[in-house]
Amino acid sequence: MGKQDGKFVFQPQSPHTYTHIHTPEEIFSSTTTPKPNRLTPMDPLHVLSASEQVAGYLREELRRGTWRETMPGEDQLVAQLSVGRNTIKMALRQLEQEGLLVGQGVGRRRKIVLPEEHASPTLRVAVLFYEKGDELHDLYTRFQNKLKAAGHTVVHAPKNQTDLGGNLQRLAHMIEGTGADAWVVISGSGEVLQYFEQRQIPVFALYGWASGLRIAGIAANNVPAIAAAMRRLIALGHRRIVMLESRATLSNPGPDCAAFLDELAAHGIEAGNYNMPGWEGGYDGFYRCLESLFARTPPTAMFLFSTAEYFATTQFLVHRGLRVPQDVSLICCDVAPYFKRYQPTISHVRWSAQLMVNRIARWATNISHGKEDTRQTKIAAEFVEGGTVGPAPKRR
Repeated sequence: MGKQDGKFVFQPQSPHTYTHIHTPEEIFSSTTTPKPNRLTPMDPLHVLSASEQVAGYLREELRRGTWRETMPGEDQLVAQLSVGRNTIKMALRQLEQEGLLVGQGVGRRRKIVLPEEHASPTLRVAVLFYEKGDELHDLYTRFQNKLKAAGHTVVHAPKNQTDLGGNLQRLAHMIEGTGADAWVVISGSGEVLQYFEQRQIPVFALYGWASGLRIAGIAANNVPAIAAAMRRLIALGHRRIVMLESRATLSNPGPDCAAFLDELAAHGIEAGNYNMPGWEGGYDGFYRCLESLFARTPPTAMFLFSTAEYFATTQFLVHRGLRVPQDVSLICCDVAPYFKRYQPTISHVRWSAQLMVNRIARWATNISHGKEDTRQTKIAAEFVEGGTVGPAPKRR
């Protein structure tokens, strides 16, 4: 079965390729000398039917691990392979008879049951978090569960990137001691991700500074969302706006923070270290940064890059007797399913976390089958205004 223009074309074998069929007497007679360019004995020709060709294709895809746990439904296979429903039904019935699929009742997908010798290979995947507490993040939990459901073993690196402090020797020692086949690095620095690339260690960058490196990764394209949020804040009278991203500086802002700076400049607001202070030292450094910001000229609006930093900031403001959004407007550049449950609802940048989960799972499947996968993906994000954004407070 071949593929042309996205559709599968059945290719029955034609008996007309044979010029002559020898009789047994011709072949085995002691007095008969085979003539040159004549065919030697062959097994009887079996021309595969359309359903048998489809079954063969599906069998190979099962062996390759294209699908996990359950088979796609008939409608999906009809659309994907561009063949008739009866052909699909007969092919699936054949795979059931072979024991590769098990029906689970009307309206339910067939269960995939591969023999042990054909089971898809699995990996030991290590997750390197950015800082303590990341292991509780909803997205990170979801992609790990997806990997485990596919049969992979998932372990957490004994140290996070904040613990390592950019020390590549400590990183190397940790990688060697972990014994992982592949790594998922969350919000990795350029130096950390480059270390994996240079040593050809399979790695997936979830967020982080992967641009220009031949490694797989995915991140949200926050630029349009941040620009929209900035225009909204400025329209509400805000001028003292701060972007809190630990590694971003005026000299090395990255795409998201560059969009923030561009909007400041477009509205005649001069940017300085006050607007993008950055910090080091984990949460101790984060709180020191907040103390410094609110010591003299408190910001009226702030962007926070993680849910943990967002809630840490709200607690900081409560202790200072400051209200959201009456005194300070807050926008989280992260997403969580529970944001709408809060009062006021949390203004944030939103994207599809499921796309990220699925991409990591596909990468792991490719690596487990020995396929190179260095594709980097950007997914669209949007600004969702909630109750944490309001007019700039009047100057006291």
